Amino acid sequence: MSHPQAVFFDLDGTLIDTAPDMGGALNRMLKERQRSLVPAEIYRAHVSHGSIALLRLGFPELDPATELFDLRTEFLAIYKAHIAHESALFEGMESVLSTLEAANIPWGIVTNKPEALTLKLLDAMDITKRCCSIVAADTTTHAKPHPAPMKLACKRAAVDPAKCFYVGDAQRDIEAGRSVEMKTFVADWGYIDNTIDDSYSWGADFHLQTPEKLLNYL
Repeated sequence: MSHPQAVFFDLDGTLIDTAPDMGGALNRMLKERQRSLVPAEIYRAHVSHGSIALLRLGFPELDPATELFDLRTEFLAIYKAHIAHESALFEGMESVLSTLEAANIPWGIVTNKPEALTLKLLDAMDITKRCCSIVAADTTTHAKPHPAPMKLACKRAAVDPAKCFYVGDAQRDIEAGRSVEMKTFVADWGYIDNTIDDSYSWGADFHLQTPEKLLNYL
C-alpha cells in the first residue's frame, strides 16, 4: 500500500484498447488487395509491437526492412483516418483514472506510439487534458525500453520516478520502468501473446488481472 506521486501507463494494450482500429487498418489494406483478412484473435497479440509487426501478419512474404517499410506509410494514413472509431478505454480503466484524480494522484502516458498519432487519439477521446504528461516514441531521441521517456514524463510532472508506478503490457515497458526505479505492473489484460511471451520473466513488481486491481496498491 502506498501513495505514489504519479501513475504512468503505456497506451496501446494498457490504457486504451486500440486493436480494433489498428487491426482494421491492416484489414482495409488486405481487402483492397483481395487478400485474406487477419482475425482479431491473431492481430490483437501483435498490436503492442507496432505497425511493422501488424503488416507482417498480412504480408509475410515481404521484407520488413524494405517492402513492409514502404507499406507502413499507407498503413499509418489509413489508421490515422480511423484512429478512434472503435478504440476505447479498457473496461474498468475509467474507474481507475477517476479514483486517481479524486485522490489527487496525477497520471500520465509513456508510449512507443508516434506522438502525432498519440495526441490525435487522446484528443479524439477527450483524454489529453487529464494527463499530467504525455511522452511518445519520438518525443525524445530514444523510445522504451530506454529510460529517457520515463525521465521526461516525470520531469514534466515534477515527480520522482522512484516514487511512481508504471503499468504496461510489454517487456520493454517493464524494463523502462525498472531502469528509473519505478514500481512496475504488468497489464495482464493487454496485448500479450502467451505462446511466446513469458511475462513473469520480465521482472515486474506486480501483475494485474484487471485495471481495478491497481487500486489495491494505493
